Amino acid sequence: MCLGMGLAYMGAFVTPEPNHLPVAVVGTGPETKVFAQTVKDKAGDQLDVRTVASRTAAVDLLKSRDITGAYVLSAKTPELVVATAASDMGATAVEKVFTPVAGRQGVPLKVTDVAPSVSDDPTGQGLFFLLIALSIGSYASVAALGAAGAGLPLRIRALLAVGVSAVVSVIGAALAGPVFHLAHHDLASVWAMSWLYSAGILFIGVGLHTFLKRWTTLAMMVLFVMLNFTSSGGLFRPELQNGFFGTLHAFWNGAGFVEGIRSLLYFDRDGLSGNVGTLVAWLVIGLLVTAVAGAVERARARRTVREEPVPELEPEPEPEMAEAAEELEESGAV
Repeated sequence: MCLGMGLAYMGAFVTPEPNHLPVAVVGTGPETKVFAQTVKDKAGDQLDVRTVASRTAAVDLLKSRDITGAYVLSAKTPELVVATAASDMGATAVEKVFTPVAGRQGVPLKVTDVAPSVSDDPTGQGLFFLLIALSIGSYASVAALGAAGAGLPLRIRALLAVGVSAVVSVIGAALAGPVFHLAHHDLASVWAMSWLYSAGILFIGVGLHTFLKRWTTLAMMVLFVMLNFTSSGGLFRPELQNGFFGTLHAFWNGAGFVEGIRSLLYFDRDGLSGNVGTLVAWLVIGLLVTAVAGAVERARARRTVREEPVPELEPEPEPEMAEAAEELEESGAV
């Protein structure tokens, strides 16, 4: 666990660097194209630079999270448009790229945030810590169910998983809403996504315990901490990480949860269906793993019954022999 956590967290978070970070240059004409190409040539693989005709089109791309920032060309008032709710770290990275550009023009850079986080979560990282709380509540419950419920039928453990995931998701919704005010609206939807996320983890864990036994905790740590937190996009979006974690971000359940909540709270549900689909897919995987585990446990139980030795029974004496034995005992001969 120590080695895995160190490799995962330090590999994902210690040296964040732009990796094909998508940005746009706003303007028309050859000057815009030359400027965009110059930025691309200097940045290399760190930036993916495109041009858009209008500021409105750039804002639409920001709100659909297709770009991380847009630089509006102007000789007197250049502007950088960002959406910090999508990634505060991403907005900071883009600002570091374009601030020197405006500086060479001898003018200050105006930064406009078109999708800020709520004042209760100024960095937008509260959703990442909500993910951690839900994850710990879920995978730690798997360990408890494995230890205390190992002797219970799998269907009972599955029902317990449903109940535990409901409790975990209610706690998550309470933390996101009335406690820390991360979600100012759509709290019921936040709860529903929290339940999908938690239930997926619990069912995968309950099913894996049939096969892995005491190694289940390590497997859950690998799946839902080492690989999950680092690829979720909660601190750094994939454009600020290496290709491994960026690839995981496309389909891992933590990324589906964080990006889905962002979409719900800040981006008018843009892309929400895909994120919910990711969570549903992980829940289906959990149900399938649990179903397979149930079939295996039933097969083991039948095999155990067949292999149990049949106790040998002493033959009952014939009635005549029994009467003769009783007479001998009464006469004292035996």
